[in-house]
Amino acid sequence: MVGRTILAFFSVTVLLGTGYAWANFQSLLNNITTTDVISEEGGGEKPADGSIDILMVGMDSRTDAKGNPLPQEILNELHAGNENDGGLNTDTLILMHVPNDGGKAVAVSFPRDSYVDIAGGYGRHKINSAYGYGKNDAIEELKRNGVTDQAQLEVQSRKDAAKNLITTIEDLTGVTIDHYAEINLVGFYEITKAVGGVDVCLNQATRDNMSGANFAAGQQKIQGREALAFVRQRYGLLRGDLDRIVRQQVFMAGLAKQILSAGTLSDPGKLRALIDALTKSIVLDKDWDVLKFATQMKDLTGGNLKFETIPTGNPELDTPEDGMAVEVNEREVKQFFKNLNADPNAPSSTAPAIDNATVTVEVRNASGSPGLAGRVLQALVAKKFVDGGTDNATAMDTSVVRYGVGGEAGAEAVAQALGGLDVEQDNNVPAGHVRVFVGSDYSGPGTQNLAGSPLVGLDGARQQQSDTATTEPPITADGVRCVN
Repeated sequence: MVGRTILAFFSVTVLLGTGYAWANFQSLLNNITTTDVISEEGGGEKPADGSIDILMVGMDSRTDAKGNPLPQEILNELHAGNENDGGLNTDTLILMHVPNDGGKAVAVSFPRDSYVDIAGGYGRHKINSAYGYGKNDAIEELKRNGVTDQAQLEVQSRKDAAKNLITTIEDLTGVTIDHYAEINLVGFYEITKAVGGVDVCLNQATRDNMSGANFAAGQQKIQGREALAFVRQRYGLLRGDLDRIVRQQVFMAGLAKQILSAGTLSDPGKLRALIDALTKSIVLDKDWDVLKFATQMKDLTGGNLKFETIPTGNPELDTPEDGMAVEVNEREVKQFFKNLNADPNAPSSTAPAIDNATVTVEVRNASGSPGLAGRVLQALVAKKFVDGGTDNATAMDTSVVRYGVGGEAGAEAVAQALGGLDVEQDNNVPAGHVRVFVGSDYSGPGTQNLAGSPLVGLDGARQQQSDTATTEPPITADGVRCVN
């Protein structure tokens, strides 16, 4: 629904990192709900630089952090339907990577409709259903064991739900989740009201009955219900969920700016309201030393944070059970996070750069998709690799790049050009040649654009992510970036 978890947690770190609200910190920690969802083993590699990765989840939940239903009058104000609607899906997923060397932290958004493999044996579905699948099964198990109290069912089932979501994200990214933070609908609503609203800017007027959005073009300050509608809207936006993510990222930057303003930090009433909103709505993993982390995060108040989105493919992928979804190449996502977690102090390779013109590429179509091998080869020739011809091959589920004796460097160059495919040696491949097998999982060049959304800095400015230029959004006199 919104980037509200990172908003909530960023509110905590900004307040503590700037030295404000220290007197209220113990009260804040004593009242925040915690949950035991982080396993010691984890699902991926630990970064070499000692950085940490935090999964931040915005819940489409009609209950508070204690499992109690939200009053209908609050749901009406939130434009959120009745208490029986929703509550099982995660509408915002953000993985925040915080390096241990003082470098920039990166908050990576996952489109809610990303089509991925759901942990627990549920198959491929939209990523926002991973929480719901785990929660539903947990509720059934709790009921079989005699649990009847609704609040108890809600709180206990959320633990298994969060674990299933965490495993899904770890499997997708290859990253070990160190910490978990979750917030509900009403939390975002109250946080934006507590700080007195956030400045946003729209390129054009927009109206959407699904989210309740009804905004004029230009700069405006929004809070509460309007703020929720601003970051919830996806219908009527050109790229749907991907454009909504850009809105969320710009809004987060605006919130940070608002929290840091003298009008917020010098107002005891606003500080108390913000802390009250956080204690009622946020859930953290139980072993998180938030005080220590807030101290480490204080540099974020100086703009040392940027936002990004995972690589995606077709935004209107037709799926067997879930309707239209956002196509995701798991291998490309793993490579993205591998690059993100790379040790900046590791010695650089002394191997000479590969001249693409010295590598002849053969492409074999093992996908069953007519013409795919030709399109892939065309994309490689455009990168100066030599045309080695195409052919069909026996169907394969997984794409691979094969090389002969001494050809590993060339194979790696081809694999990276295709989005990070696996490579393996095959002595039947001639010297100087690389043989690519595009399987049914392939979604790299030749199928669609895998570029993620543009970066957004803490000041709300989009940053360039590739060599393909995008038009810089208009900026107002107050430094607010305009979006669609």
